[in-house]
Amino acid sequence: MSLGTDTTVDEWQARLLGLSHSLHAEPETAFEEHASASKLATLMDEAGFAVDRGVCDLPTALLATYGDGDLTIGLCAEYDALPGIGHGCGHNIICASSAGAAIALRTAADRYGFRILLLGTPAEESGAGKQLMLERGAFDDVTVAMMAHPGPSADTAGATQACSRFSVTFEGRPAHAAGAPWDGVNAADAAVISQVAIGLLRQQTPTGYRVAGFVRSGGEKTNIIPERSVLEYEVRTPGADLLDTLRRRVQACFEAGALATGATVTFARTEPDYLDMRNDPWLLDCYHAHLPAFGRTAVPLPGGFSAASTDMGNVSHAIPSIHPMIGLRGVTAMPHTHEFAAVTATPPGDEALLHAAKLLARTATDLATTPERRAAYRAHHRSRLH
Repeated sequence: MSLGTDTTVDEWQARLLGLSHSLHAEPETAFEEHASASKLATLMDEAGFAVDRGVCDLPTALLATYGDGDLTIGLCAEYDALPGIGHGCGHNIICASSAGAAIALRTAADRYGFRILLLGTPAEESGAGKQLMLERGAFDDVTVAMMAHPGPSADTAGATQACSRFSVTFEGRPAHAAGAPWDGVNAADAAVISQVAIGLLRQQTPTGYRVAGFVRSGGEKTNIIPERSVLEYEVRTPGADLLDTLRRRVQACFEAGALATGATVTFARTEPDYLDMRNDPWLLDCYHAHLPAFGRTAVPLPGGFSAASTDMGNVSHAIPSIHPMIGLRGVTAMPHTHEFAAVTATPPGDEALLHAAKLLARTATDLATTPERRAAYRAHHRSRLH
């Protein structure tokens, strides 16, 4: 059901595309999205929303509210970009499509007595901004949460992996690399040994498990045995319950590097864990039911999940949520590349933005006008808070 939401998106098309293109032209990374958050806040203020900036002790987080009632539909807007790549994950599209859906729902909110809450959520790429906002109460009043994420070509359910990120620090002992190398404890060698062990471990990990990382520092000069090396790593698994096992196996590889070289090793979490996405079946079915109206068809994901992670997964473990992928039709470039960044502010990206806004608004309207489902989600909300 659209109840005029499609028409409203069309009326706001120029401003929504303007927001997307402006974010694309001025990409900002995690927790630094000051201009991006301001642009979104300005648009929502123009649309008649009450805007609260810098919420949850996060300067680049915001809440924009419209309407009142016993049902609160949350729409998550991401706007952080990737270092060196820009909007290679299409968060400019996410931000503008969620804003468009929120704006389009105003008439339905007035008619059917529900509240719209647009959540400006920083630091999705790293930092888990949504988890921080969950912990700090931003989602307490949210009955259901929604967003749509752009991807290449196909429309999918948007299920994702769980992810845990940590740093690894080796401490050794410096020495003159030519005069007395035997006096040193080589922290860079510990990193090399560990990475070889992890490469071998990959042969024994199940399908869908991922290990990735890089060396942040590994020495200063060729004539000094490196006394310190620092790496950043992540592990991903299909479900959050599997993370600890894989993380322990990977950390054992680093412990092996320390043992072999005589270095010491320490680990530190760099951000909260990202949980796997659990799409709410009823909401996702509603979303999928509207795809044909836009010439789209849901395509099953190979293996049931994508090789990506999102802090929207954390939201979905607490609140009925959806995170479908909307395809940029005709685009084959993969996210997190310069090629994908280049197309997120072109006609395929603009089309996906407008379609996503309309699809999310239609899905929210379906919920607001289906009494038994509305009552069920309200009951779930009450049980979550007590």
